[in-house]
Amino acid sequence: MSVRSRLRATVPAPLPSSQAGPPEITGPPGRRLLVQRSDDEILARPLDDAFAARAGATVRFPAPWPRRRGTWEVAPDATLAVYAGVHAVRAVDPSGAALWEVRHGCWSGGCEEIHESYESYADRRDHRYPESGSVGFSADGRLVWAHVRGPLSEGELSPDTADEWLVIDAEDGRVLARADAEAVAAGSAHLPHPTDPAQMGLSIGEGQDGAPLRWGRWDGKELTVDCLDDDLCLLSLSPSGDRLMTVSHDQDALAVRDSRGAVVEALDWDAGAAIPRHPEAPADEDELPVCWDWAGGFLDETTLIASTTESDEDCGQYRHWLVDTTTAHGFVPVDYPSPVSCEPTALGGGFWSTLSPSRDVVHVWSADGPEG
Repeated sequence: MSVRSRLRATVPAPLPSSQAGPPEITGPPGRRLLVQRSDDEILARPLDDAFAARAGATVRFPAPWPRRRGTWEVAPDATLAVYAGVHAVRAVDPSGAALWEVRHGCWSGGCEEIHESYESYADRRDHRYPESGSVGFSADGRLVWAHVRGPLSEGELSPDTADEWLVIDAEDGRVLARADAEAVAAGSAHLPHPTDPAQMGLSIGEGQDGAPLRWGRWDGKELTVDCLDDDLCLLSLSPSGDRLMTVSHDQDALAVRDSRGAVVEALDWDAGAAIPRHPEAPADEDELPVCWDWAGGFLDETTLIASTTESDEDCGQYRHWLVDTTTAHGFVPVDYPSPVSCEPTALGGGFWSTLSPSRDVVHVWSADGPEG
């Protein structure tokens, strides 16, 4: 049995793929944005409930440094963009004005400088391939959570602190709280609690060394950080925020957990046991290992989409999977009108997206019913 997919929208990229990264659809239902980053700017385009662009609503945020020199995030109301760079976190409005900046330690190798500007290291050979942190807006857009390399320009938490987690006032850039992230990151990603602005998830990648997962709570005075695990990648939060979807660092185990990190109602699956052998795998080959992608998420409170494209690549067509966590049906393959060429991105509201092979169009899908 498989699940038929239904194409609900085709959303073209506003910028050519030769000049920009792939387009993304961000935000929850009712506040979705199509966003795309080039070296010069972020373009944000509000979308209606049918994923059509709202007329005359496109916003552009001039960029302070090239896109390969950090990460970025657009506020839920598209009034502000925050760039997480090699040396600083900077908030920019549509005019390009820097509303505020928080400088921090350098993400490039063993550099111990507190740089004054991007231009001070832009042409240095030893800064060509920096690691990176990330930023995330709270659900109401009033807070910016930032994962940075310590120390800040005004001092450090302790001599042993490598990475810091900050809570910043989105309006004026005041650092409201700081905590040791207890990690040495190669990269990271924030996932905000969808309804509670005081909670945030932080998924950290340390390359081959691990994948620390942190959960933060800000009570208006103090930032409390729970270290959930050092071997989990956080992929998605359910619409209520009560459930987390995670994949282990070795990509063997996918699970649904609560915000304390505990597996919910035995909802954990080993890839080798949950996913059948690829139908296009050569019969004379030894059993090829199956692994989960670091992709997918909640389509609604109880339904997940996941994928195994990385391990499918050597066999043939990529496979995506739906699972209803309230039943025992297991992982049901998604049947597309034509083969997909990438992992899925969960959009909530029963929708998910994929990119076209040329990475210049976003296709939006929903499940249309069982087949076979």
